[in-house]
Amino acid sequence: MGVPSSSSFSSENINLRNITPENIDQVRSLHLALFPVHYNDKFFDHLLQVGEFAKLAYWGDTCVGLVCCRLENDGLDRSKLYMMTLGVLHPYRHRGIAHRLVDHILYQASLCDYISSIYLHVQTVNEAALSFYRRNGFEVIGYVENYYKNIPDKHAYIVSRPNRPRT
Repeated sequence: MGVPSSSSFSSENINLRNITPENIDQVRSLHLALFPVHYNDKFFDHLLQVGEFAKLAYWGDTCVGLVCCRLENDGLDRSKLYMMTLGVLHPYRHRGIAHRLVDHILYQASLCDYISSIYLHVQTVNEAALSFYRRNGFEVIGYVENYYKNIPDKHAYIVSRPNRPRT
């Protein structure tokens, strides 16, 4: 299957699937291809336990993206949802895949009244990502110097949005 042209885009081509022991090697490969940070085995083991808060995105039969989150206690009897990674392979960007992944996470979080917010770190030099998250209701709430290790652009913004639980 070749890379589709933007004129052949249809959200019907996007399917989300659970992360399982059978596809965890695909998850590892996508992380290597998409991110400048290398993740350890504990990271990948965690993804097998978070259910709807970690998904693979497929364009037809091709695995092209993913989102991976974890719950963190905020110390106030509530939790924050930390989006550890979100990425789509370059030839498949601008086809609604990342938006579909974020929508899925926001929807799943909205089902949990104990989640106060969703947040993540974004490299300060990644203007495209910052713009994407702003369009999805996130705001820059902080700055961390030297957040990333072993990569040239080490600084990060913290972007966040409140969870909107369904009533």
